[in-house]
Amino acid sequence: MPQDEKRTKQLLTQAVDQALLTLGESAREAVYFHLQKIVSLTKDDVSDNLDAFERGLEKIFGAGAKMIEIAVIKSLCQQLGIEFEEKKNISLVDYVNWVMGKANAKEAKSLA
Repeated sequence: MPQDEKRTKQLLTQAVDQALLTLGESAREAVYFHLQKIVSLTKDDVSDNLDAFERGLEKIFGAGAKMIEIAVIKSLCQQLGIEFEEKKNISLVDYVNWVMGKANAKEAKSLA
C-alpha cells in the first residue's frame, strides 16, 4: 500500500473515531457494534468502505447521520490543517475526496 494511501486511511480512521467520541465513549462503542451487525463493518474497515459506513449511520441515526458525517469531515480538516467548508447534498465519499484533494493541493503549493 502506498504511503499516501496508508496515511489517508489512518487519518480517516482517526477522524471517524473522534467524531463518534463526541457522542460519548459508550455510544461510540455501541455505534461500532451496530455498524458491524448492520453492514458488517468493523472499526478498522471504515476507511476502506465509506459507503457502508454512511449507509450504516443512516440506518442507525436516520437524518441525524449527516451531523456525524460533518463531524468526521471537521475532524479530518483539523488533522490536515485546512479550513472546513460546508457542502450540501454531497456523499461522505465525495466529501472526503474533496477534502483530501484540497489537502494535497495545499501540500503541493507549500512545496513549490
